[in-house]
Amino acid sequence: MEKPKLSFWQIWNMSFGFLGIQFGFALQNANTSRIFEKLGADIESIPILWIAAPVSGLIVQPIVGYFSDRTWNRLGRRRPYFLVGAILASIALFIMPNSPTLWVAAGMLWIMDASINISMEPFRAFVGDNLSDKQRTLGFAMQSFFIGIGAVVGSLLPYLFTNVIGMDNTAPEGVIPPSVKWSFYVGGAVFFLAVLWTVMKSKEYSPEELAEFEKAKTGVSEEDSSYFYDAKNVRSQMMIGIFMLIIGAVVTYFVYSKGLSKELYILFIGLIVVGLLFILNSFLRSANQKNAFTIILTDMVNMPKTMRQLAWVQFFSWFALFSMWIYTTQAVTGHVFNTTDPTSKAYNDAADWVTVMFTVYNGVAAAVAFLLPVLAKKTSNKVTHMFALTLGGLGLIAIFFVSSKVGLLLTMIGVGIAWASILSIPYAMLSGSLPASKMGYFMGVFNFFIVIPQIIAATILGFLVKEFFNNEPVYALIVGGIGMIVAGLLTLRVTSKKEIKLHE
Repeated sequence: MEKPKLSFWQIWNMSFGFLGIQFGFALQNANTSRIFEKLGADIESIPILWIAAPVSGLIVQPIVGYFSDRTWNRLGRRRPYFLVGAILASIALFIMPNSPTLWVAAGMLWIMDASINISMEPFRAFVGDNLSDKQRTLGFAMQSFFIGIGAVVGSLLPYLFTNVIGMDNTAPEGVIPPSVKWSFYVGGAVFFLAVLWTVMKSKEYSPEELAEFEKAKTGVSEEDSSYFYDAKNVRSQMMIGIFMLIIGAVVTYFVYSKGLSKELYILFIGLIVVGLLFILNSFLRSANQKNAFTIILTDMVNMPKTMRQLAWVQFFSWFALFSMWIYTTQAVTGHVFNTTDPTSKAYNDAADWVTVMFTVYNGVAAAVAFLLPVLAKKTSNKVTHMFALTLGGLGLIAIFFVSSKVGLLLTMIGVGIAWASILSIPYAMLSGSLPASKMGYFMGVFNFFIVIPQIIAATILGFLVKEFFNNEPVYALIVGGIGMIVAGLLTLRVTSKKEIKLHE
């Protein structure tokens, strides 16, 4: 028995909530640093304040995924989390631009990002739950379309309020401009209403129905979990924990002794914490303690083979993306337009053009989102993703060689195609290899391979630019472009199976 084929508009309805989610993310990404600076943050402290976003994703998404896998009530399995996250995120969007102090704003960023993650994580699993293998690429492409539209409109809202409606975009120190405030208010309303549309207009299969679909596909209704009690597997997790603990401790001491970037503490102290948790979990597994804590940590080191292979693809893809988000402004202003004075008109005109570039790649992503499933059907998901990532990598590298505004926009075409693919194809490849009973959990863990390269890019690239690239950020984009091409090549080694066990 295969899952029934859904119509285009049914897939539209179940993905529509992502429009609101991306509205929230776009407003957060485009305006949070501005809010922090308005409330008195200095430039050096902003990266530390921002670290709340990736850390909250690391913590929240696997936990939400685990519990959404085990939820069933009148609203369904995933939809309760859509709704709760939307309510909390919308409230945070209303409060954020009214923060009276910097630390209130930083706390609201943490709450906002955690709330967005509560809504967003189950959306990925929602597609895996509701669509057959044949329609999942289309389902994730639909999400890419709404992400692109939400990113374009959400990012432009302050500009539109200022230049179309005539709202003031300046304010005294410690006060957020009206154009930004009203953008957040609209974003909060759109977030809630878009997610509510999906909650009201979509249905979910019960756990029993999903078990029947799984049994028809694989011949078994439940995933084999015998590895949980396997002594060799327990020892393996213990050794991984000890290794992580030692590496984290040694590198943390090195960072401290050399006075290196503070963001590195997050990465390597986090490694120590995870190592300790793995060691503790190994003792609990040896004592046959099976609960939410032990299951979450055990499955973290027993990922399906396809997921382990895709992890490397995601790592290099998102490392490239973060290199672009961090350094494009400096690369364009300094390398292309030869201006480094942030108070000059030339610099600000060039920086404004970067927002146009980012609007173009998001617009391209929305435009090509539905072409990717067509190409994948004629070739394969692997070939399609490799092709898209290669175009994206070449686009980033090409920034080094262009010298005009039009040329910069052309580089964003390749990036936009890659962005559309990154938001859809890996999830389509992954979902077909995950057990239905753990779809939400593993989709949450998959987020690790987005967050970890974000932290690494924010720290390692700065060191490379300073020590090896003579403080010329454009070379960081070249590194990112090469990374994206590497990710494309790694896609070709990903193996997808109709049936895959967690323990091999």
